[in-house]
Amino acid sequence: MTTVGVIGLGYVGLPLAVAFAQEGCEVIAVDVDSRKVQAINAGESYIEDVPSELLERGGEIGARIHASTRYADLAKADAVLVCVPTPLTPNREPDLGPLVDSTRALADVLQAGQLVVLESTTYPGTTRERVLPLLEESGLAAGRDFHLAFSPERVDPGRTDYTLRNTPKVIGGLTEGCAQRAHELYGLICDQLVPVSTPEAAELTKLLENIFRSVNIALVNELAMLTDRMGIDIWEVVEAAATKPYGFMRFEPGPGMGGHCLPVDPFYLSWRAREFDMSTEFIELAGKVNQQMPYHCAAKVQRALNQAGLPLKGARVGVLGVSYKPGVGDIRESPALKIISLLRAQGAEVSYHDPHVPSLTEFDLSSVPLEQLLGDADLVVIVTAHPGVDHGMVAQRARVVVDLRGVTRGGAPAANVVRL
Repeated sequence: MTTVGVIGLGYVGLPLAVAFAQEGCEVIAVDVDSRKVQAINAGESYIEDVPSELLERGGEIGARIHASTRYADLAKADAVLVCVPTPLTPNREPDLGPLVDSTRALADVLQAGQLVVLESTTYPGTTRERVLPLLEESGLAAGRDFHLAFSPERVDPGRTDYTLRNTPKVIGGLTEGCAQRAHELYGLICDQLVPVSTPEAAELTKLLENIFRSVNIALVNELAMLTDRMGIDIWEVVEAAATKPYGFMRFEPGPGMGGHCLPVDPFYLSWRAREFDMSTEFIELAGKVNQQMPYHCAAKVQRALNQAGLPLKGARVGVLGVSYKPGVGDIRESPALKIISLLRAQGAEVSYHDPHVPSLTEFDLSSVPLEQLLGDADLVVIVTAHPGVDHGMVAQRARVVVDLRGVTRGGAPAANVVRL
């Protein structure tokens, strides 16, 4: 029986732990957050993609997952998957602190014959230049005494059509032997494996995927700001362009990008590129455009209030949806947080409704019922369009609506609705 260790029990690590447990593996799940460990051992999930029923201690799957804060437990694993956060510093540079800390802790218990796979998104060269030397402080040599590979996570929280099982898995091993061990492991839970020649190629593959989205979202967001001045409906333009059966891929405008990947990953590559005396101006420009969108959206709220005869200062603004994407409660890098900050800084009284986010501690706010939001607010701004929310009803009931997601289109034109 294969024993798999997973370090980091967030949106990447916990689904991996469950997937291996479903295939009969024993799983040692490690996280420095004791609250996550306690929740898993109590059979309680804190992630939308993992139902609590799967973690029940009396069930076959839950019984195979052993959560702990102790790295020493990983000495019993055949393979260890590292799924820790790779955020940015306040200066928008890579923060490998969590990765370095976890790798050092793993090196203290590393065993001969183990496979170590990094899944955390990072810049090309991290596995070979940062992870490998730290692990070899154990006295074991990578490629000879233990195996090392990089396999980027491709998790899209809340998505059900593409899962770990049917999403192709990219794998780059330090050596052919390392790659083979990684293939054998991921073959248990993935239908299609995509081998690449090196860890660096696998690391850059993940960055390319997300930078592709970032650049195209920036393009349509910049057009949204232009069409706003030109008096053209950007949603109509996007829908018309999307009818072309070739040479065009649909991307929609919005209030900005959120989550761990899209707002972060381009900066990892830009930082790395500077070490090779190159400025990735195209990538950095896309990041700047997307970071500007919350300012554009806050200004649109102010103009909508002015048109209704109200100043922003003292206005009651209701924010509908504060997570970074529909159907999940993840608020990392959510543009809603910036929009709330900007509106509050100009004197607005902000409240919010989000069925997936009960509270925003940094603003000392709690989600209010939708009926209360609609009844109290002078203006409602739709930032995240969660499924299950009747946005048509919102457009009918609210005094003024600023729709940043285009979800009020399709009905009869309403004088109280302003779209991005």
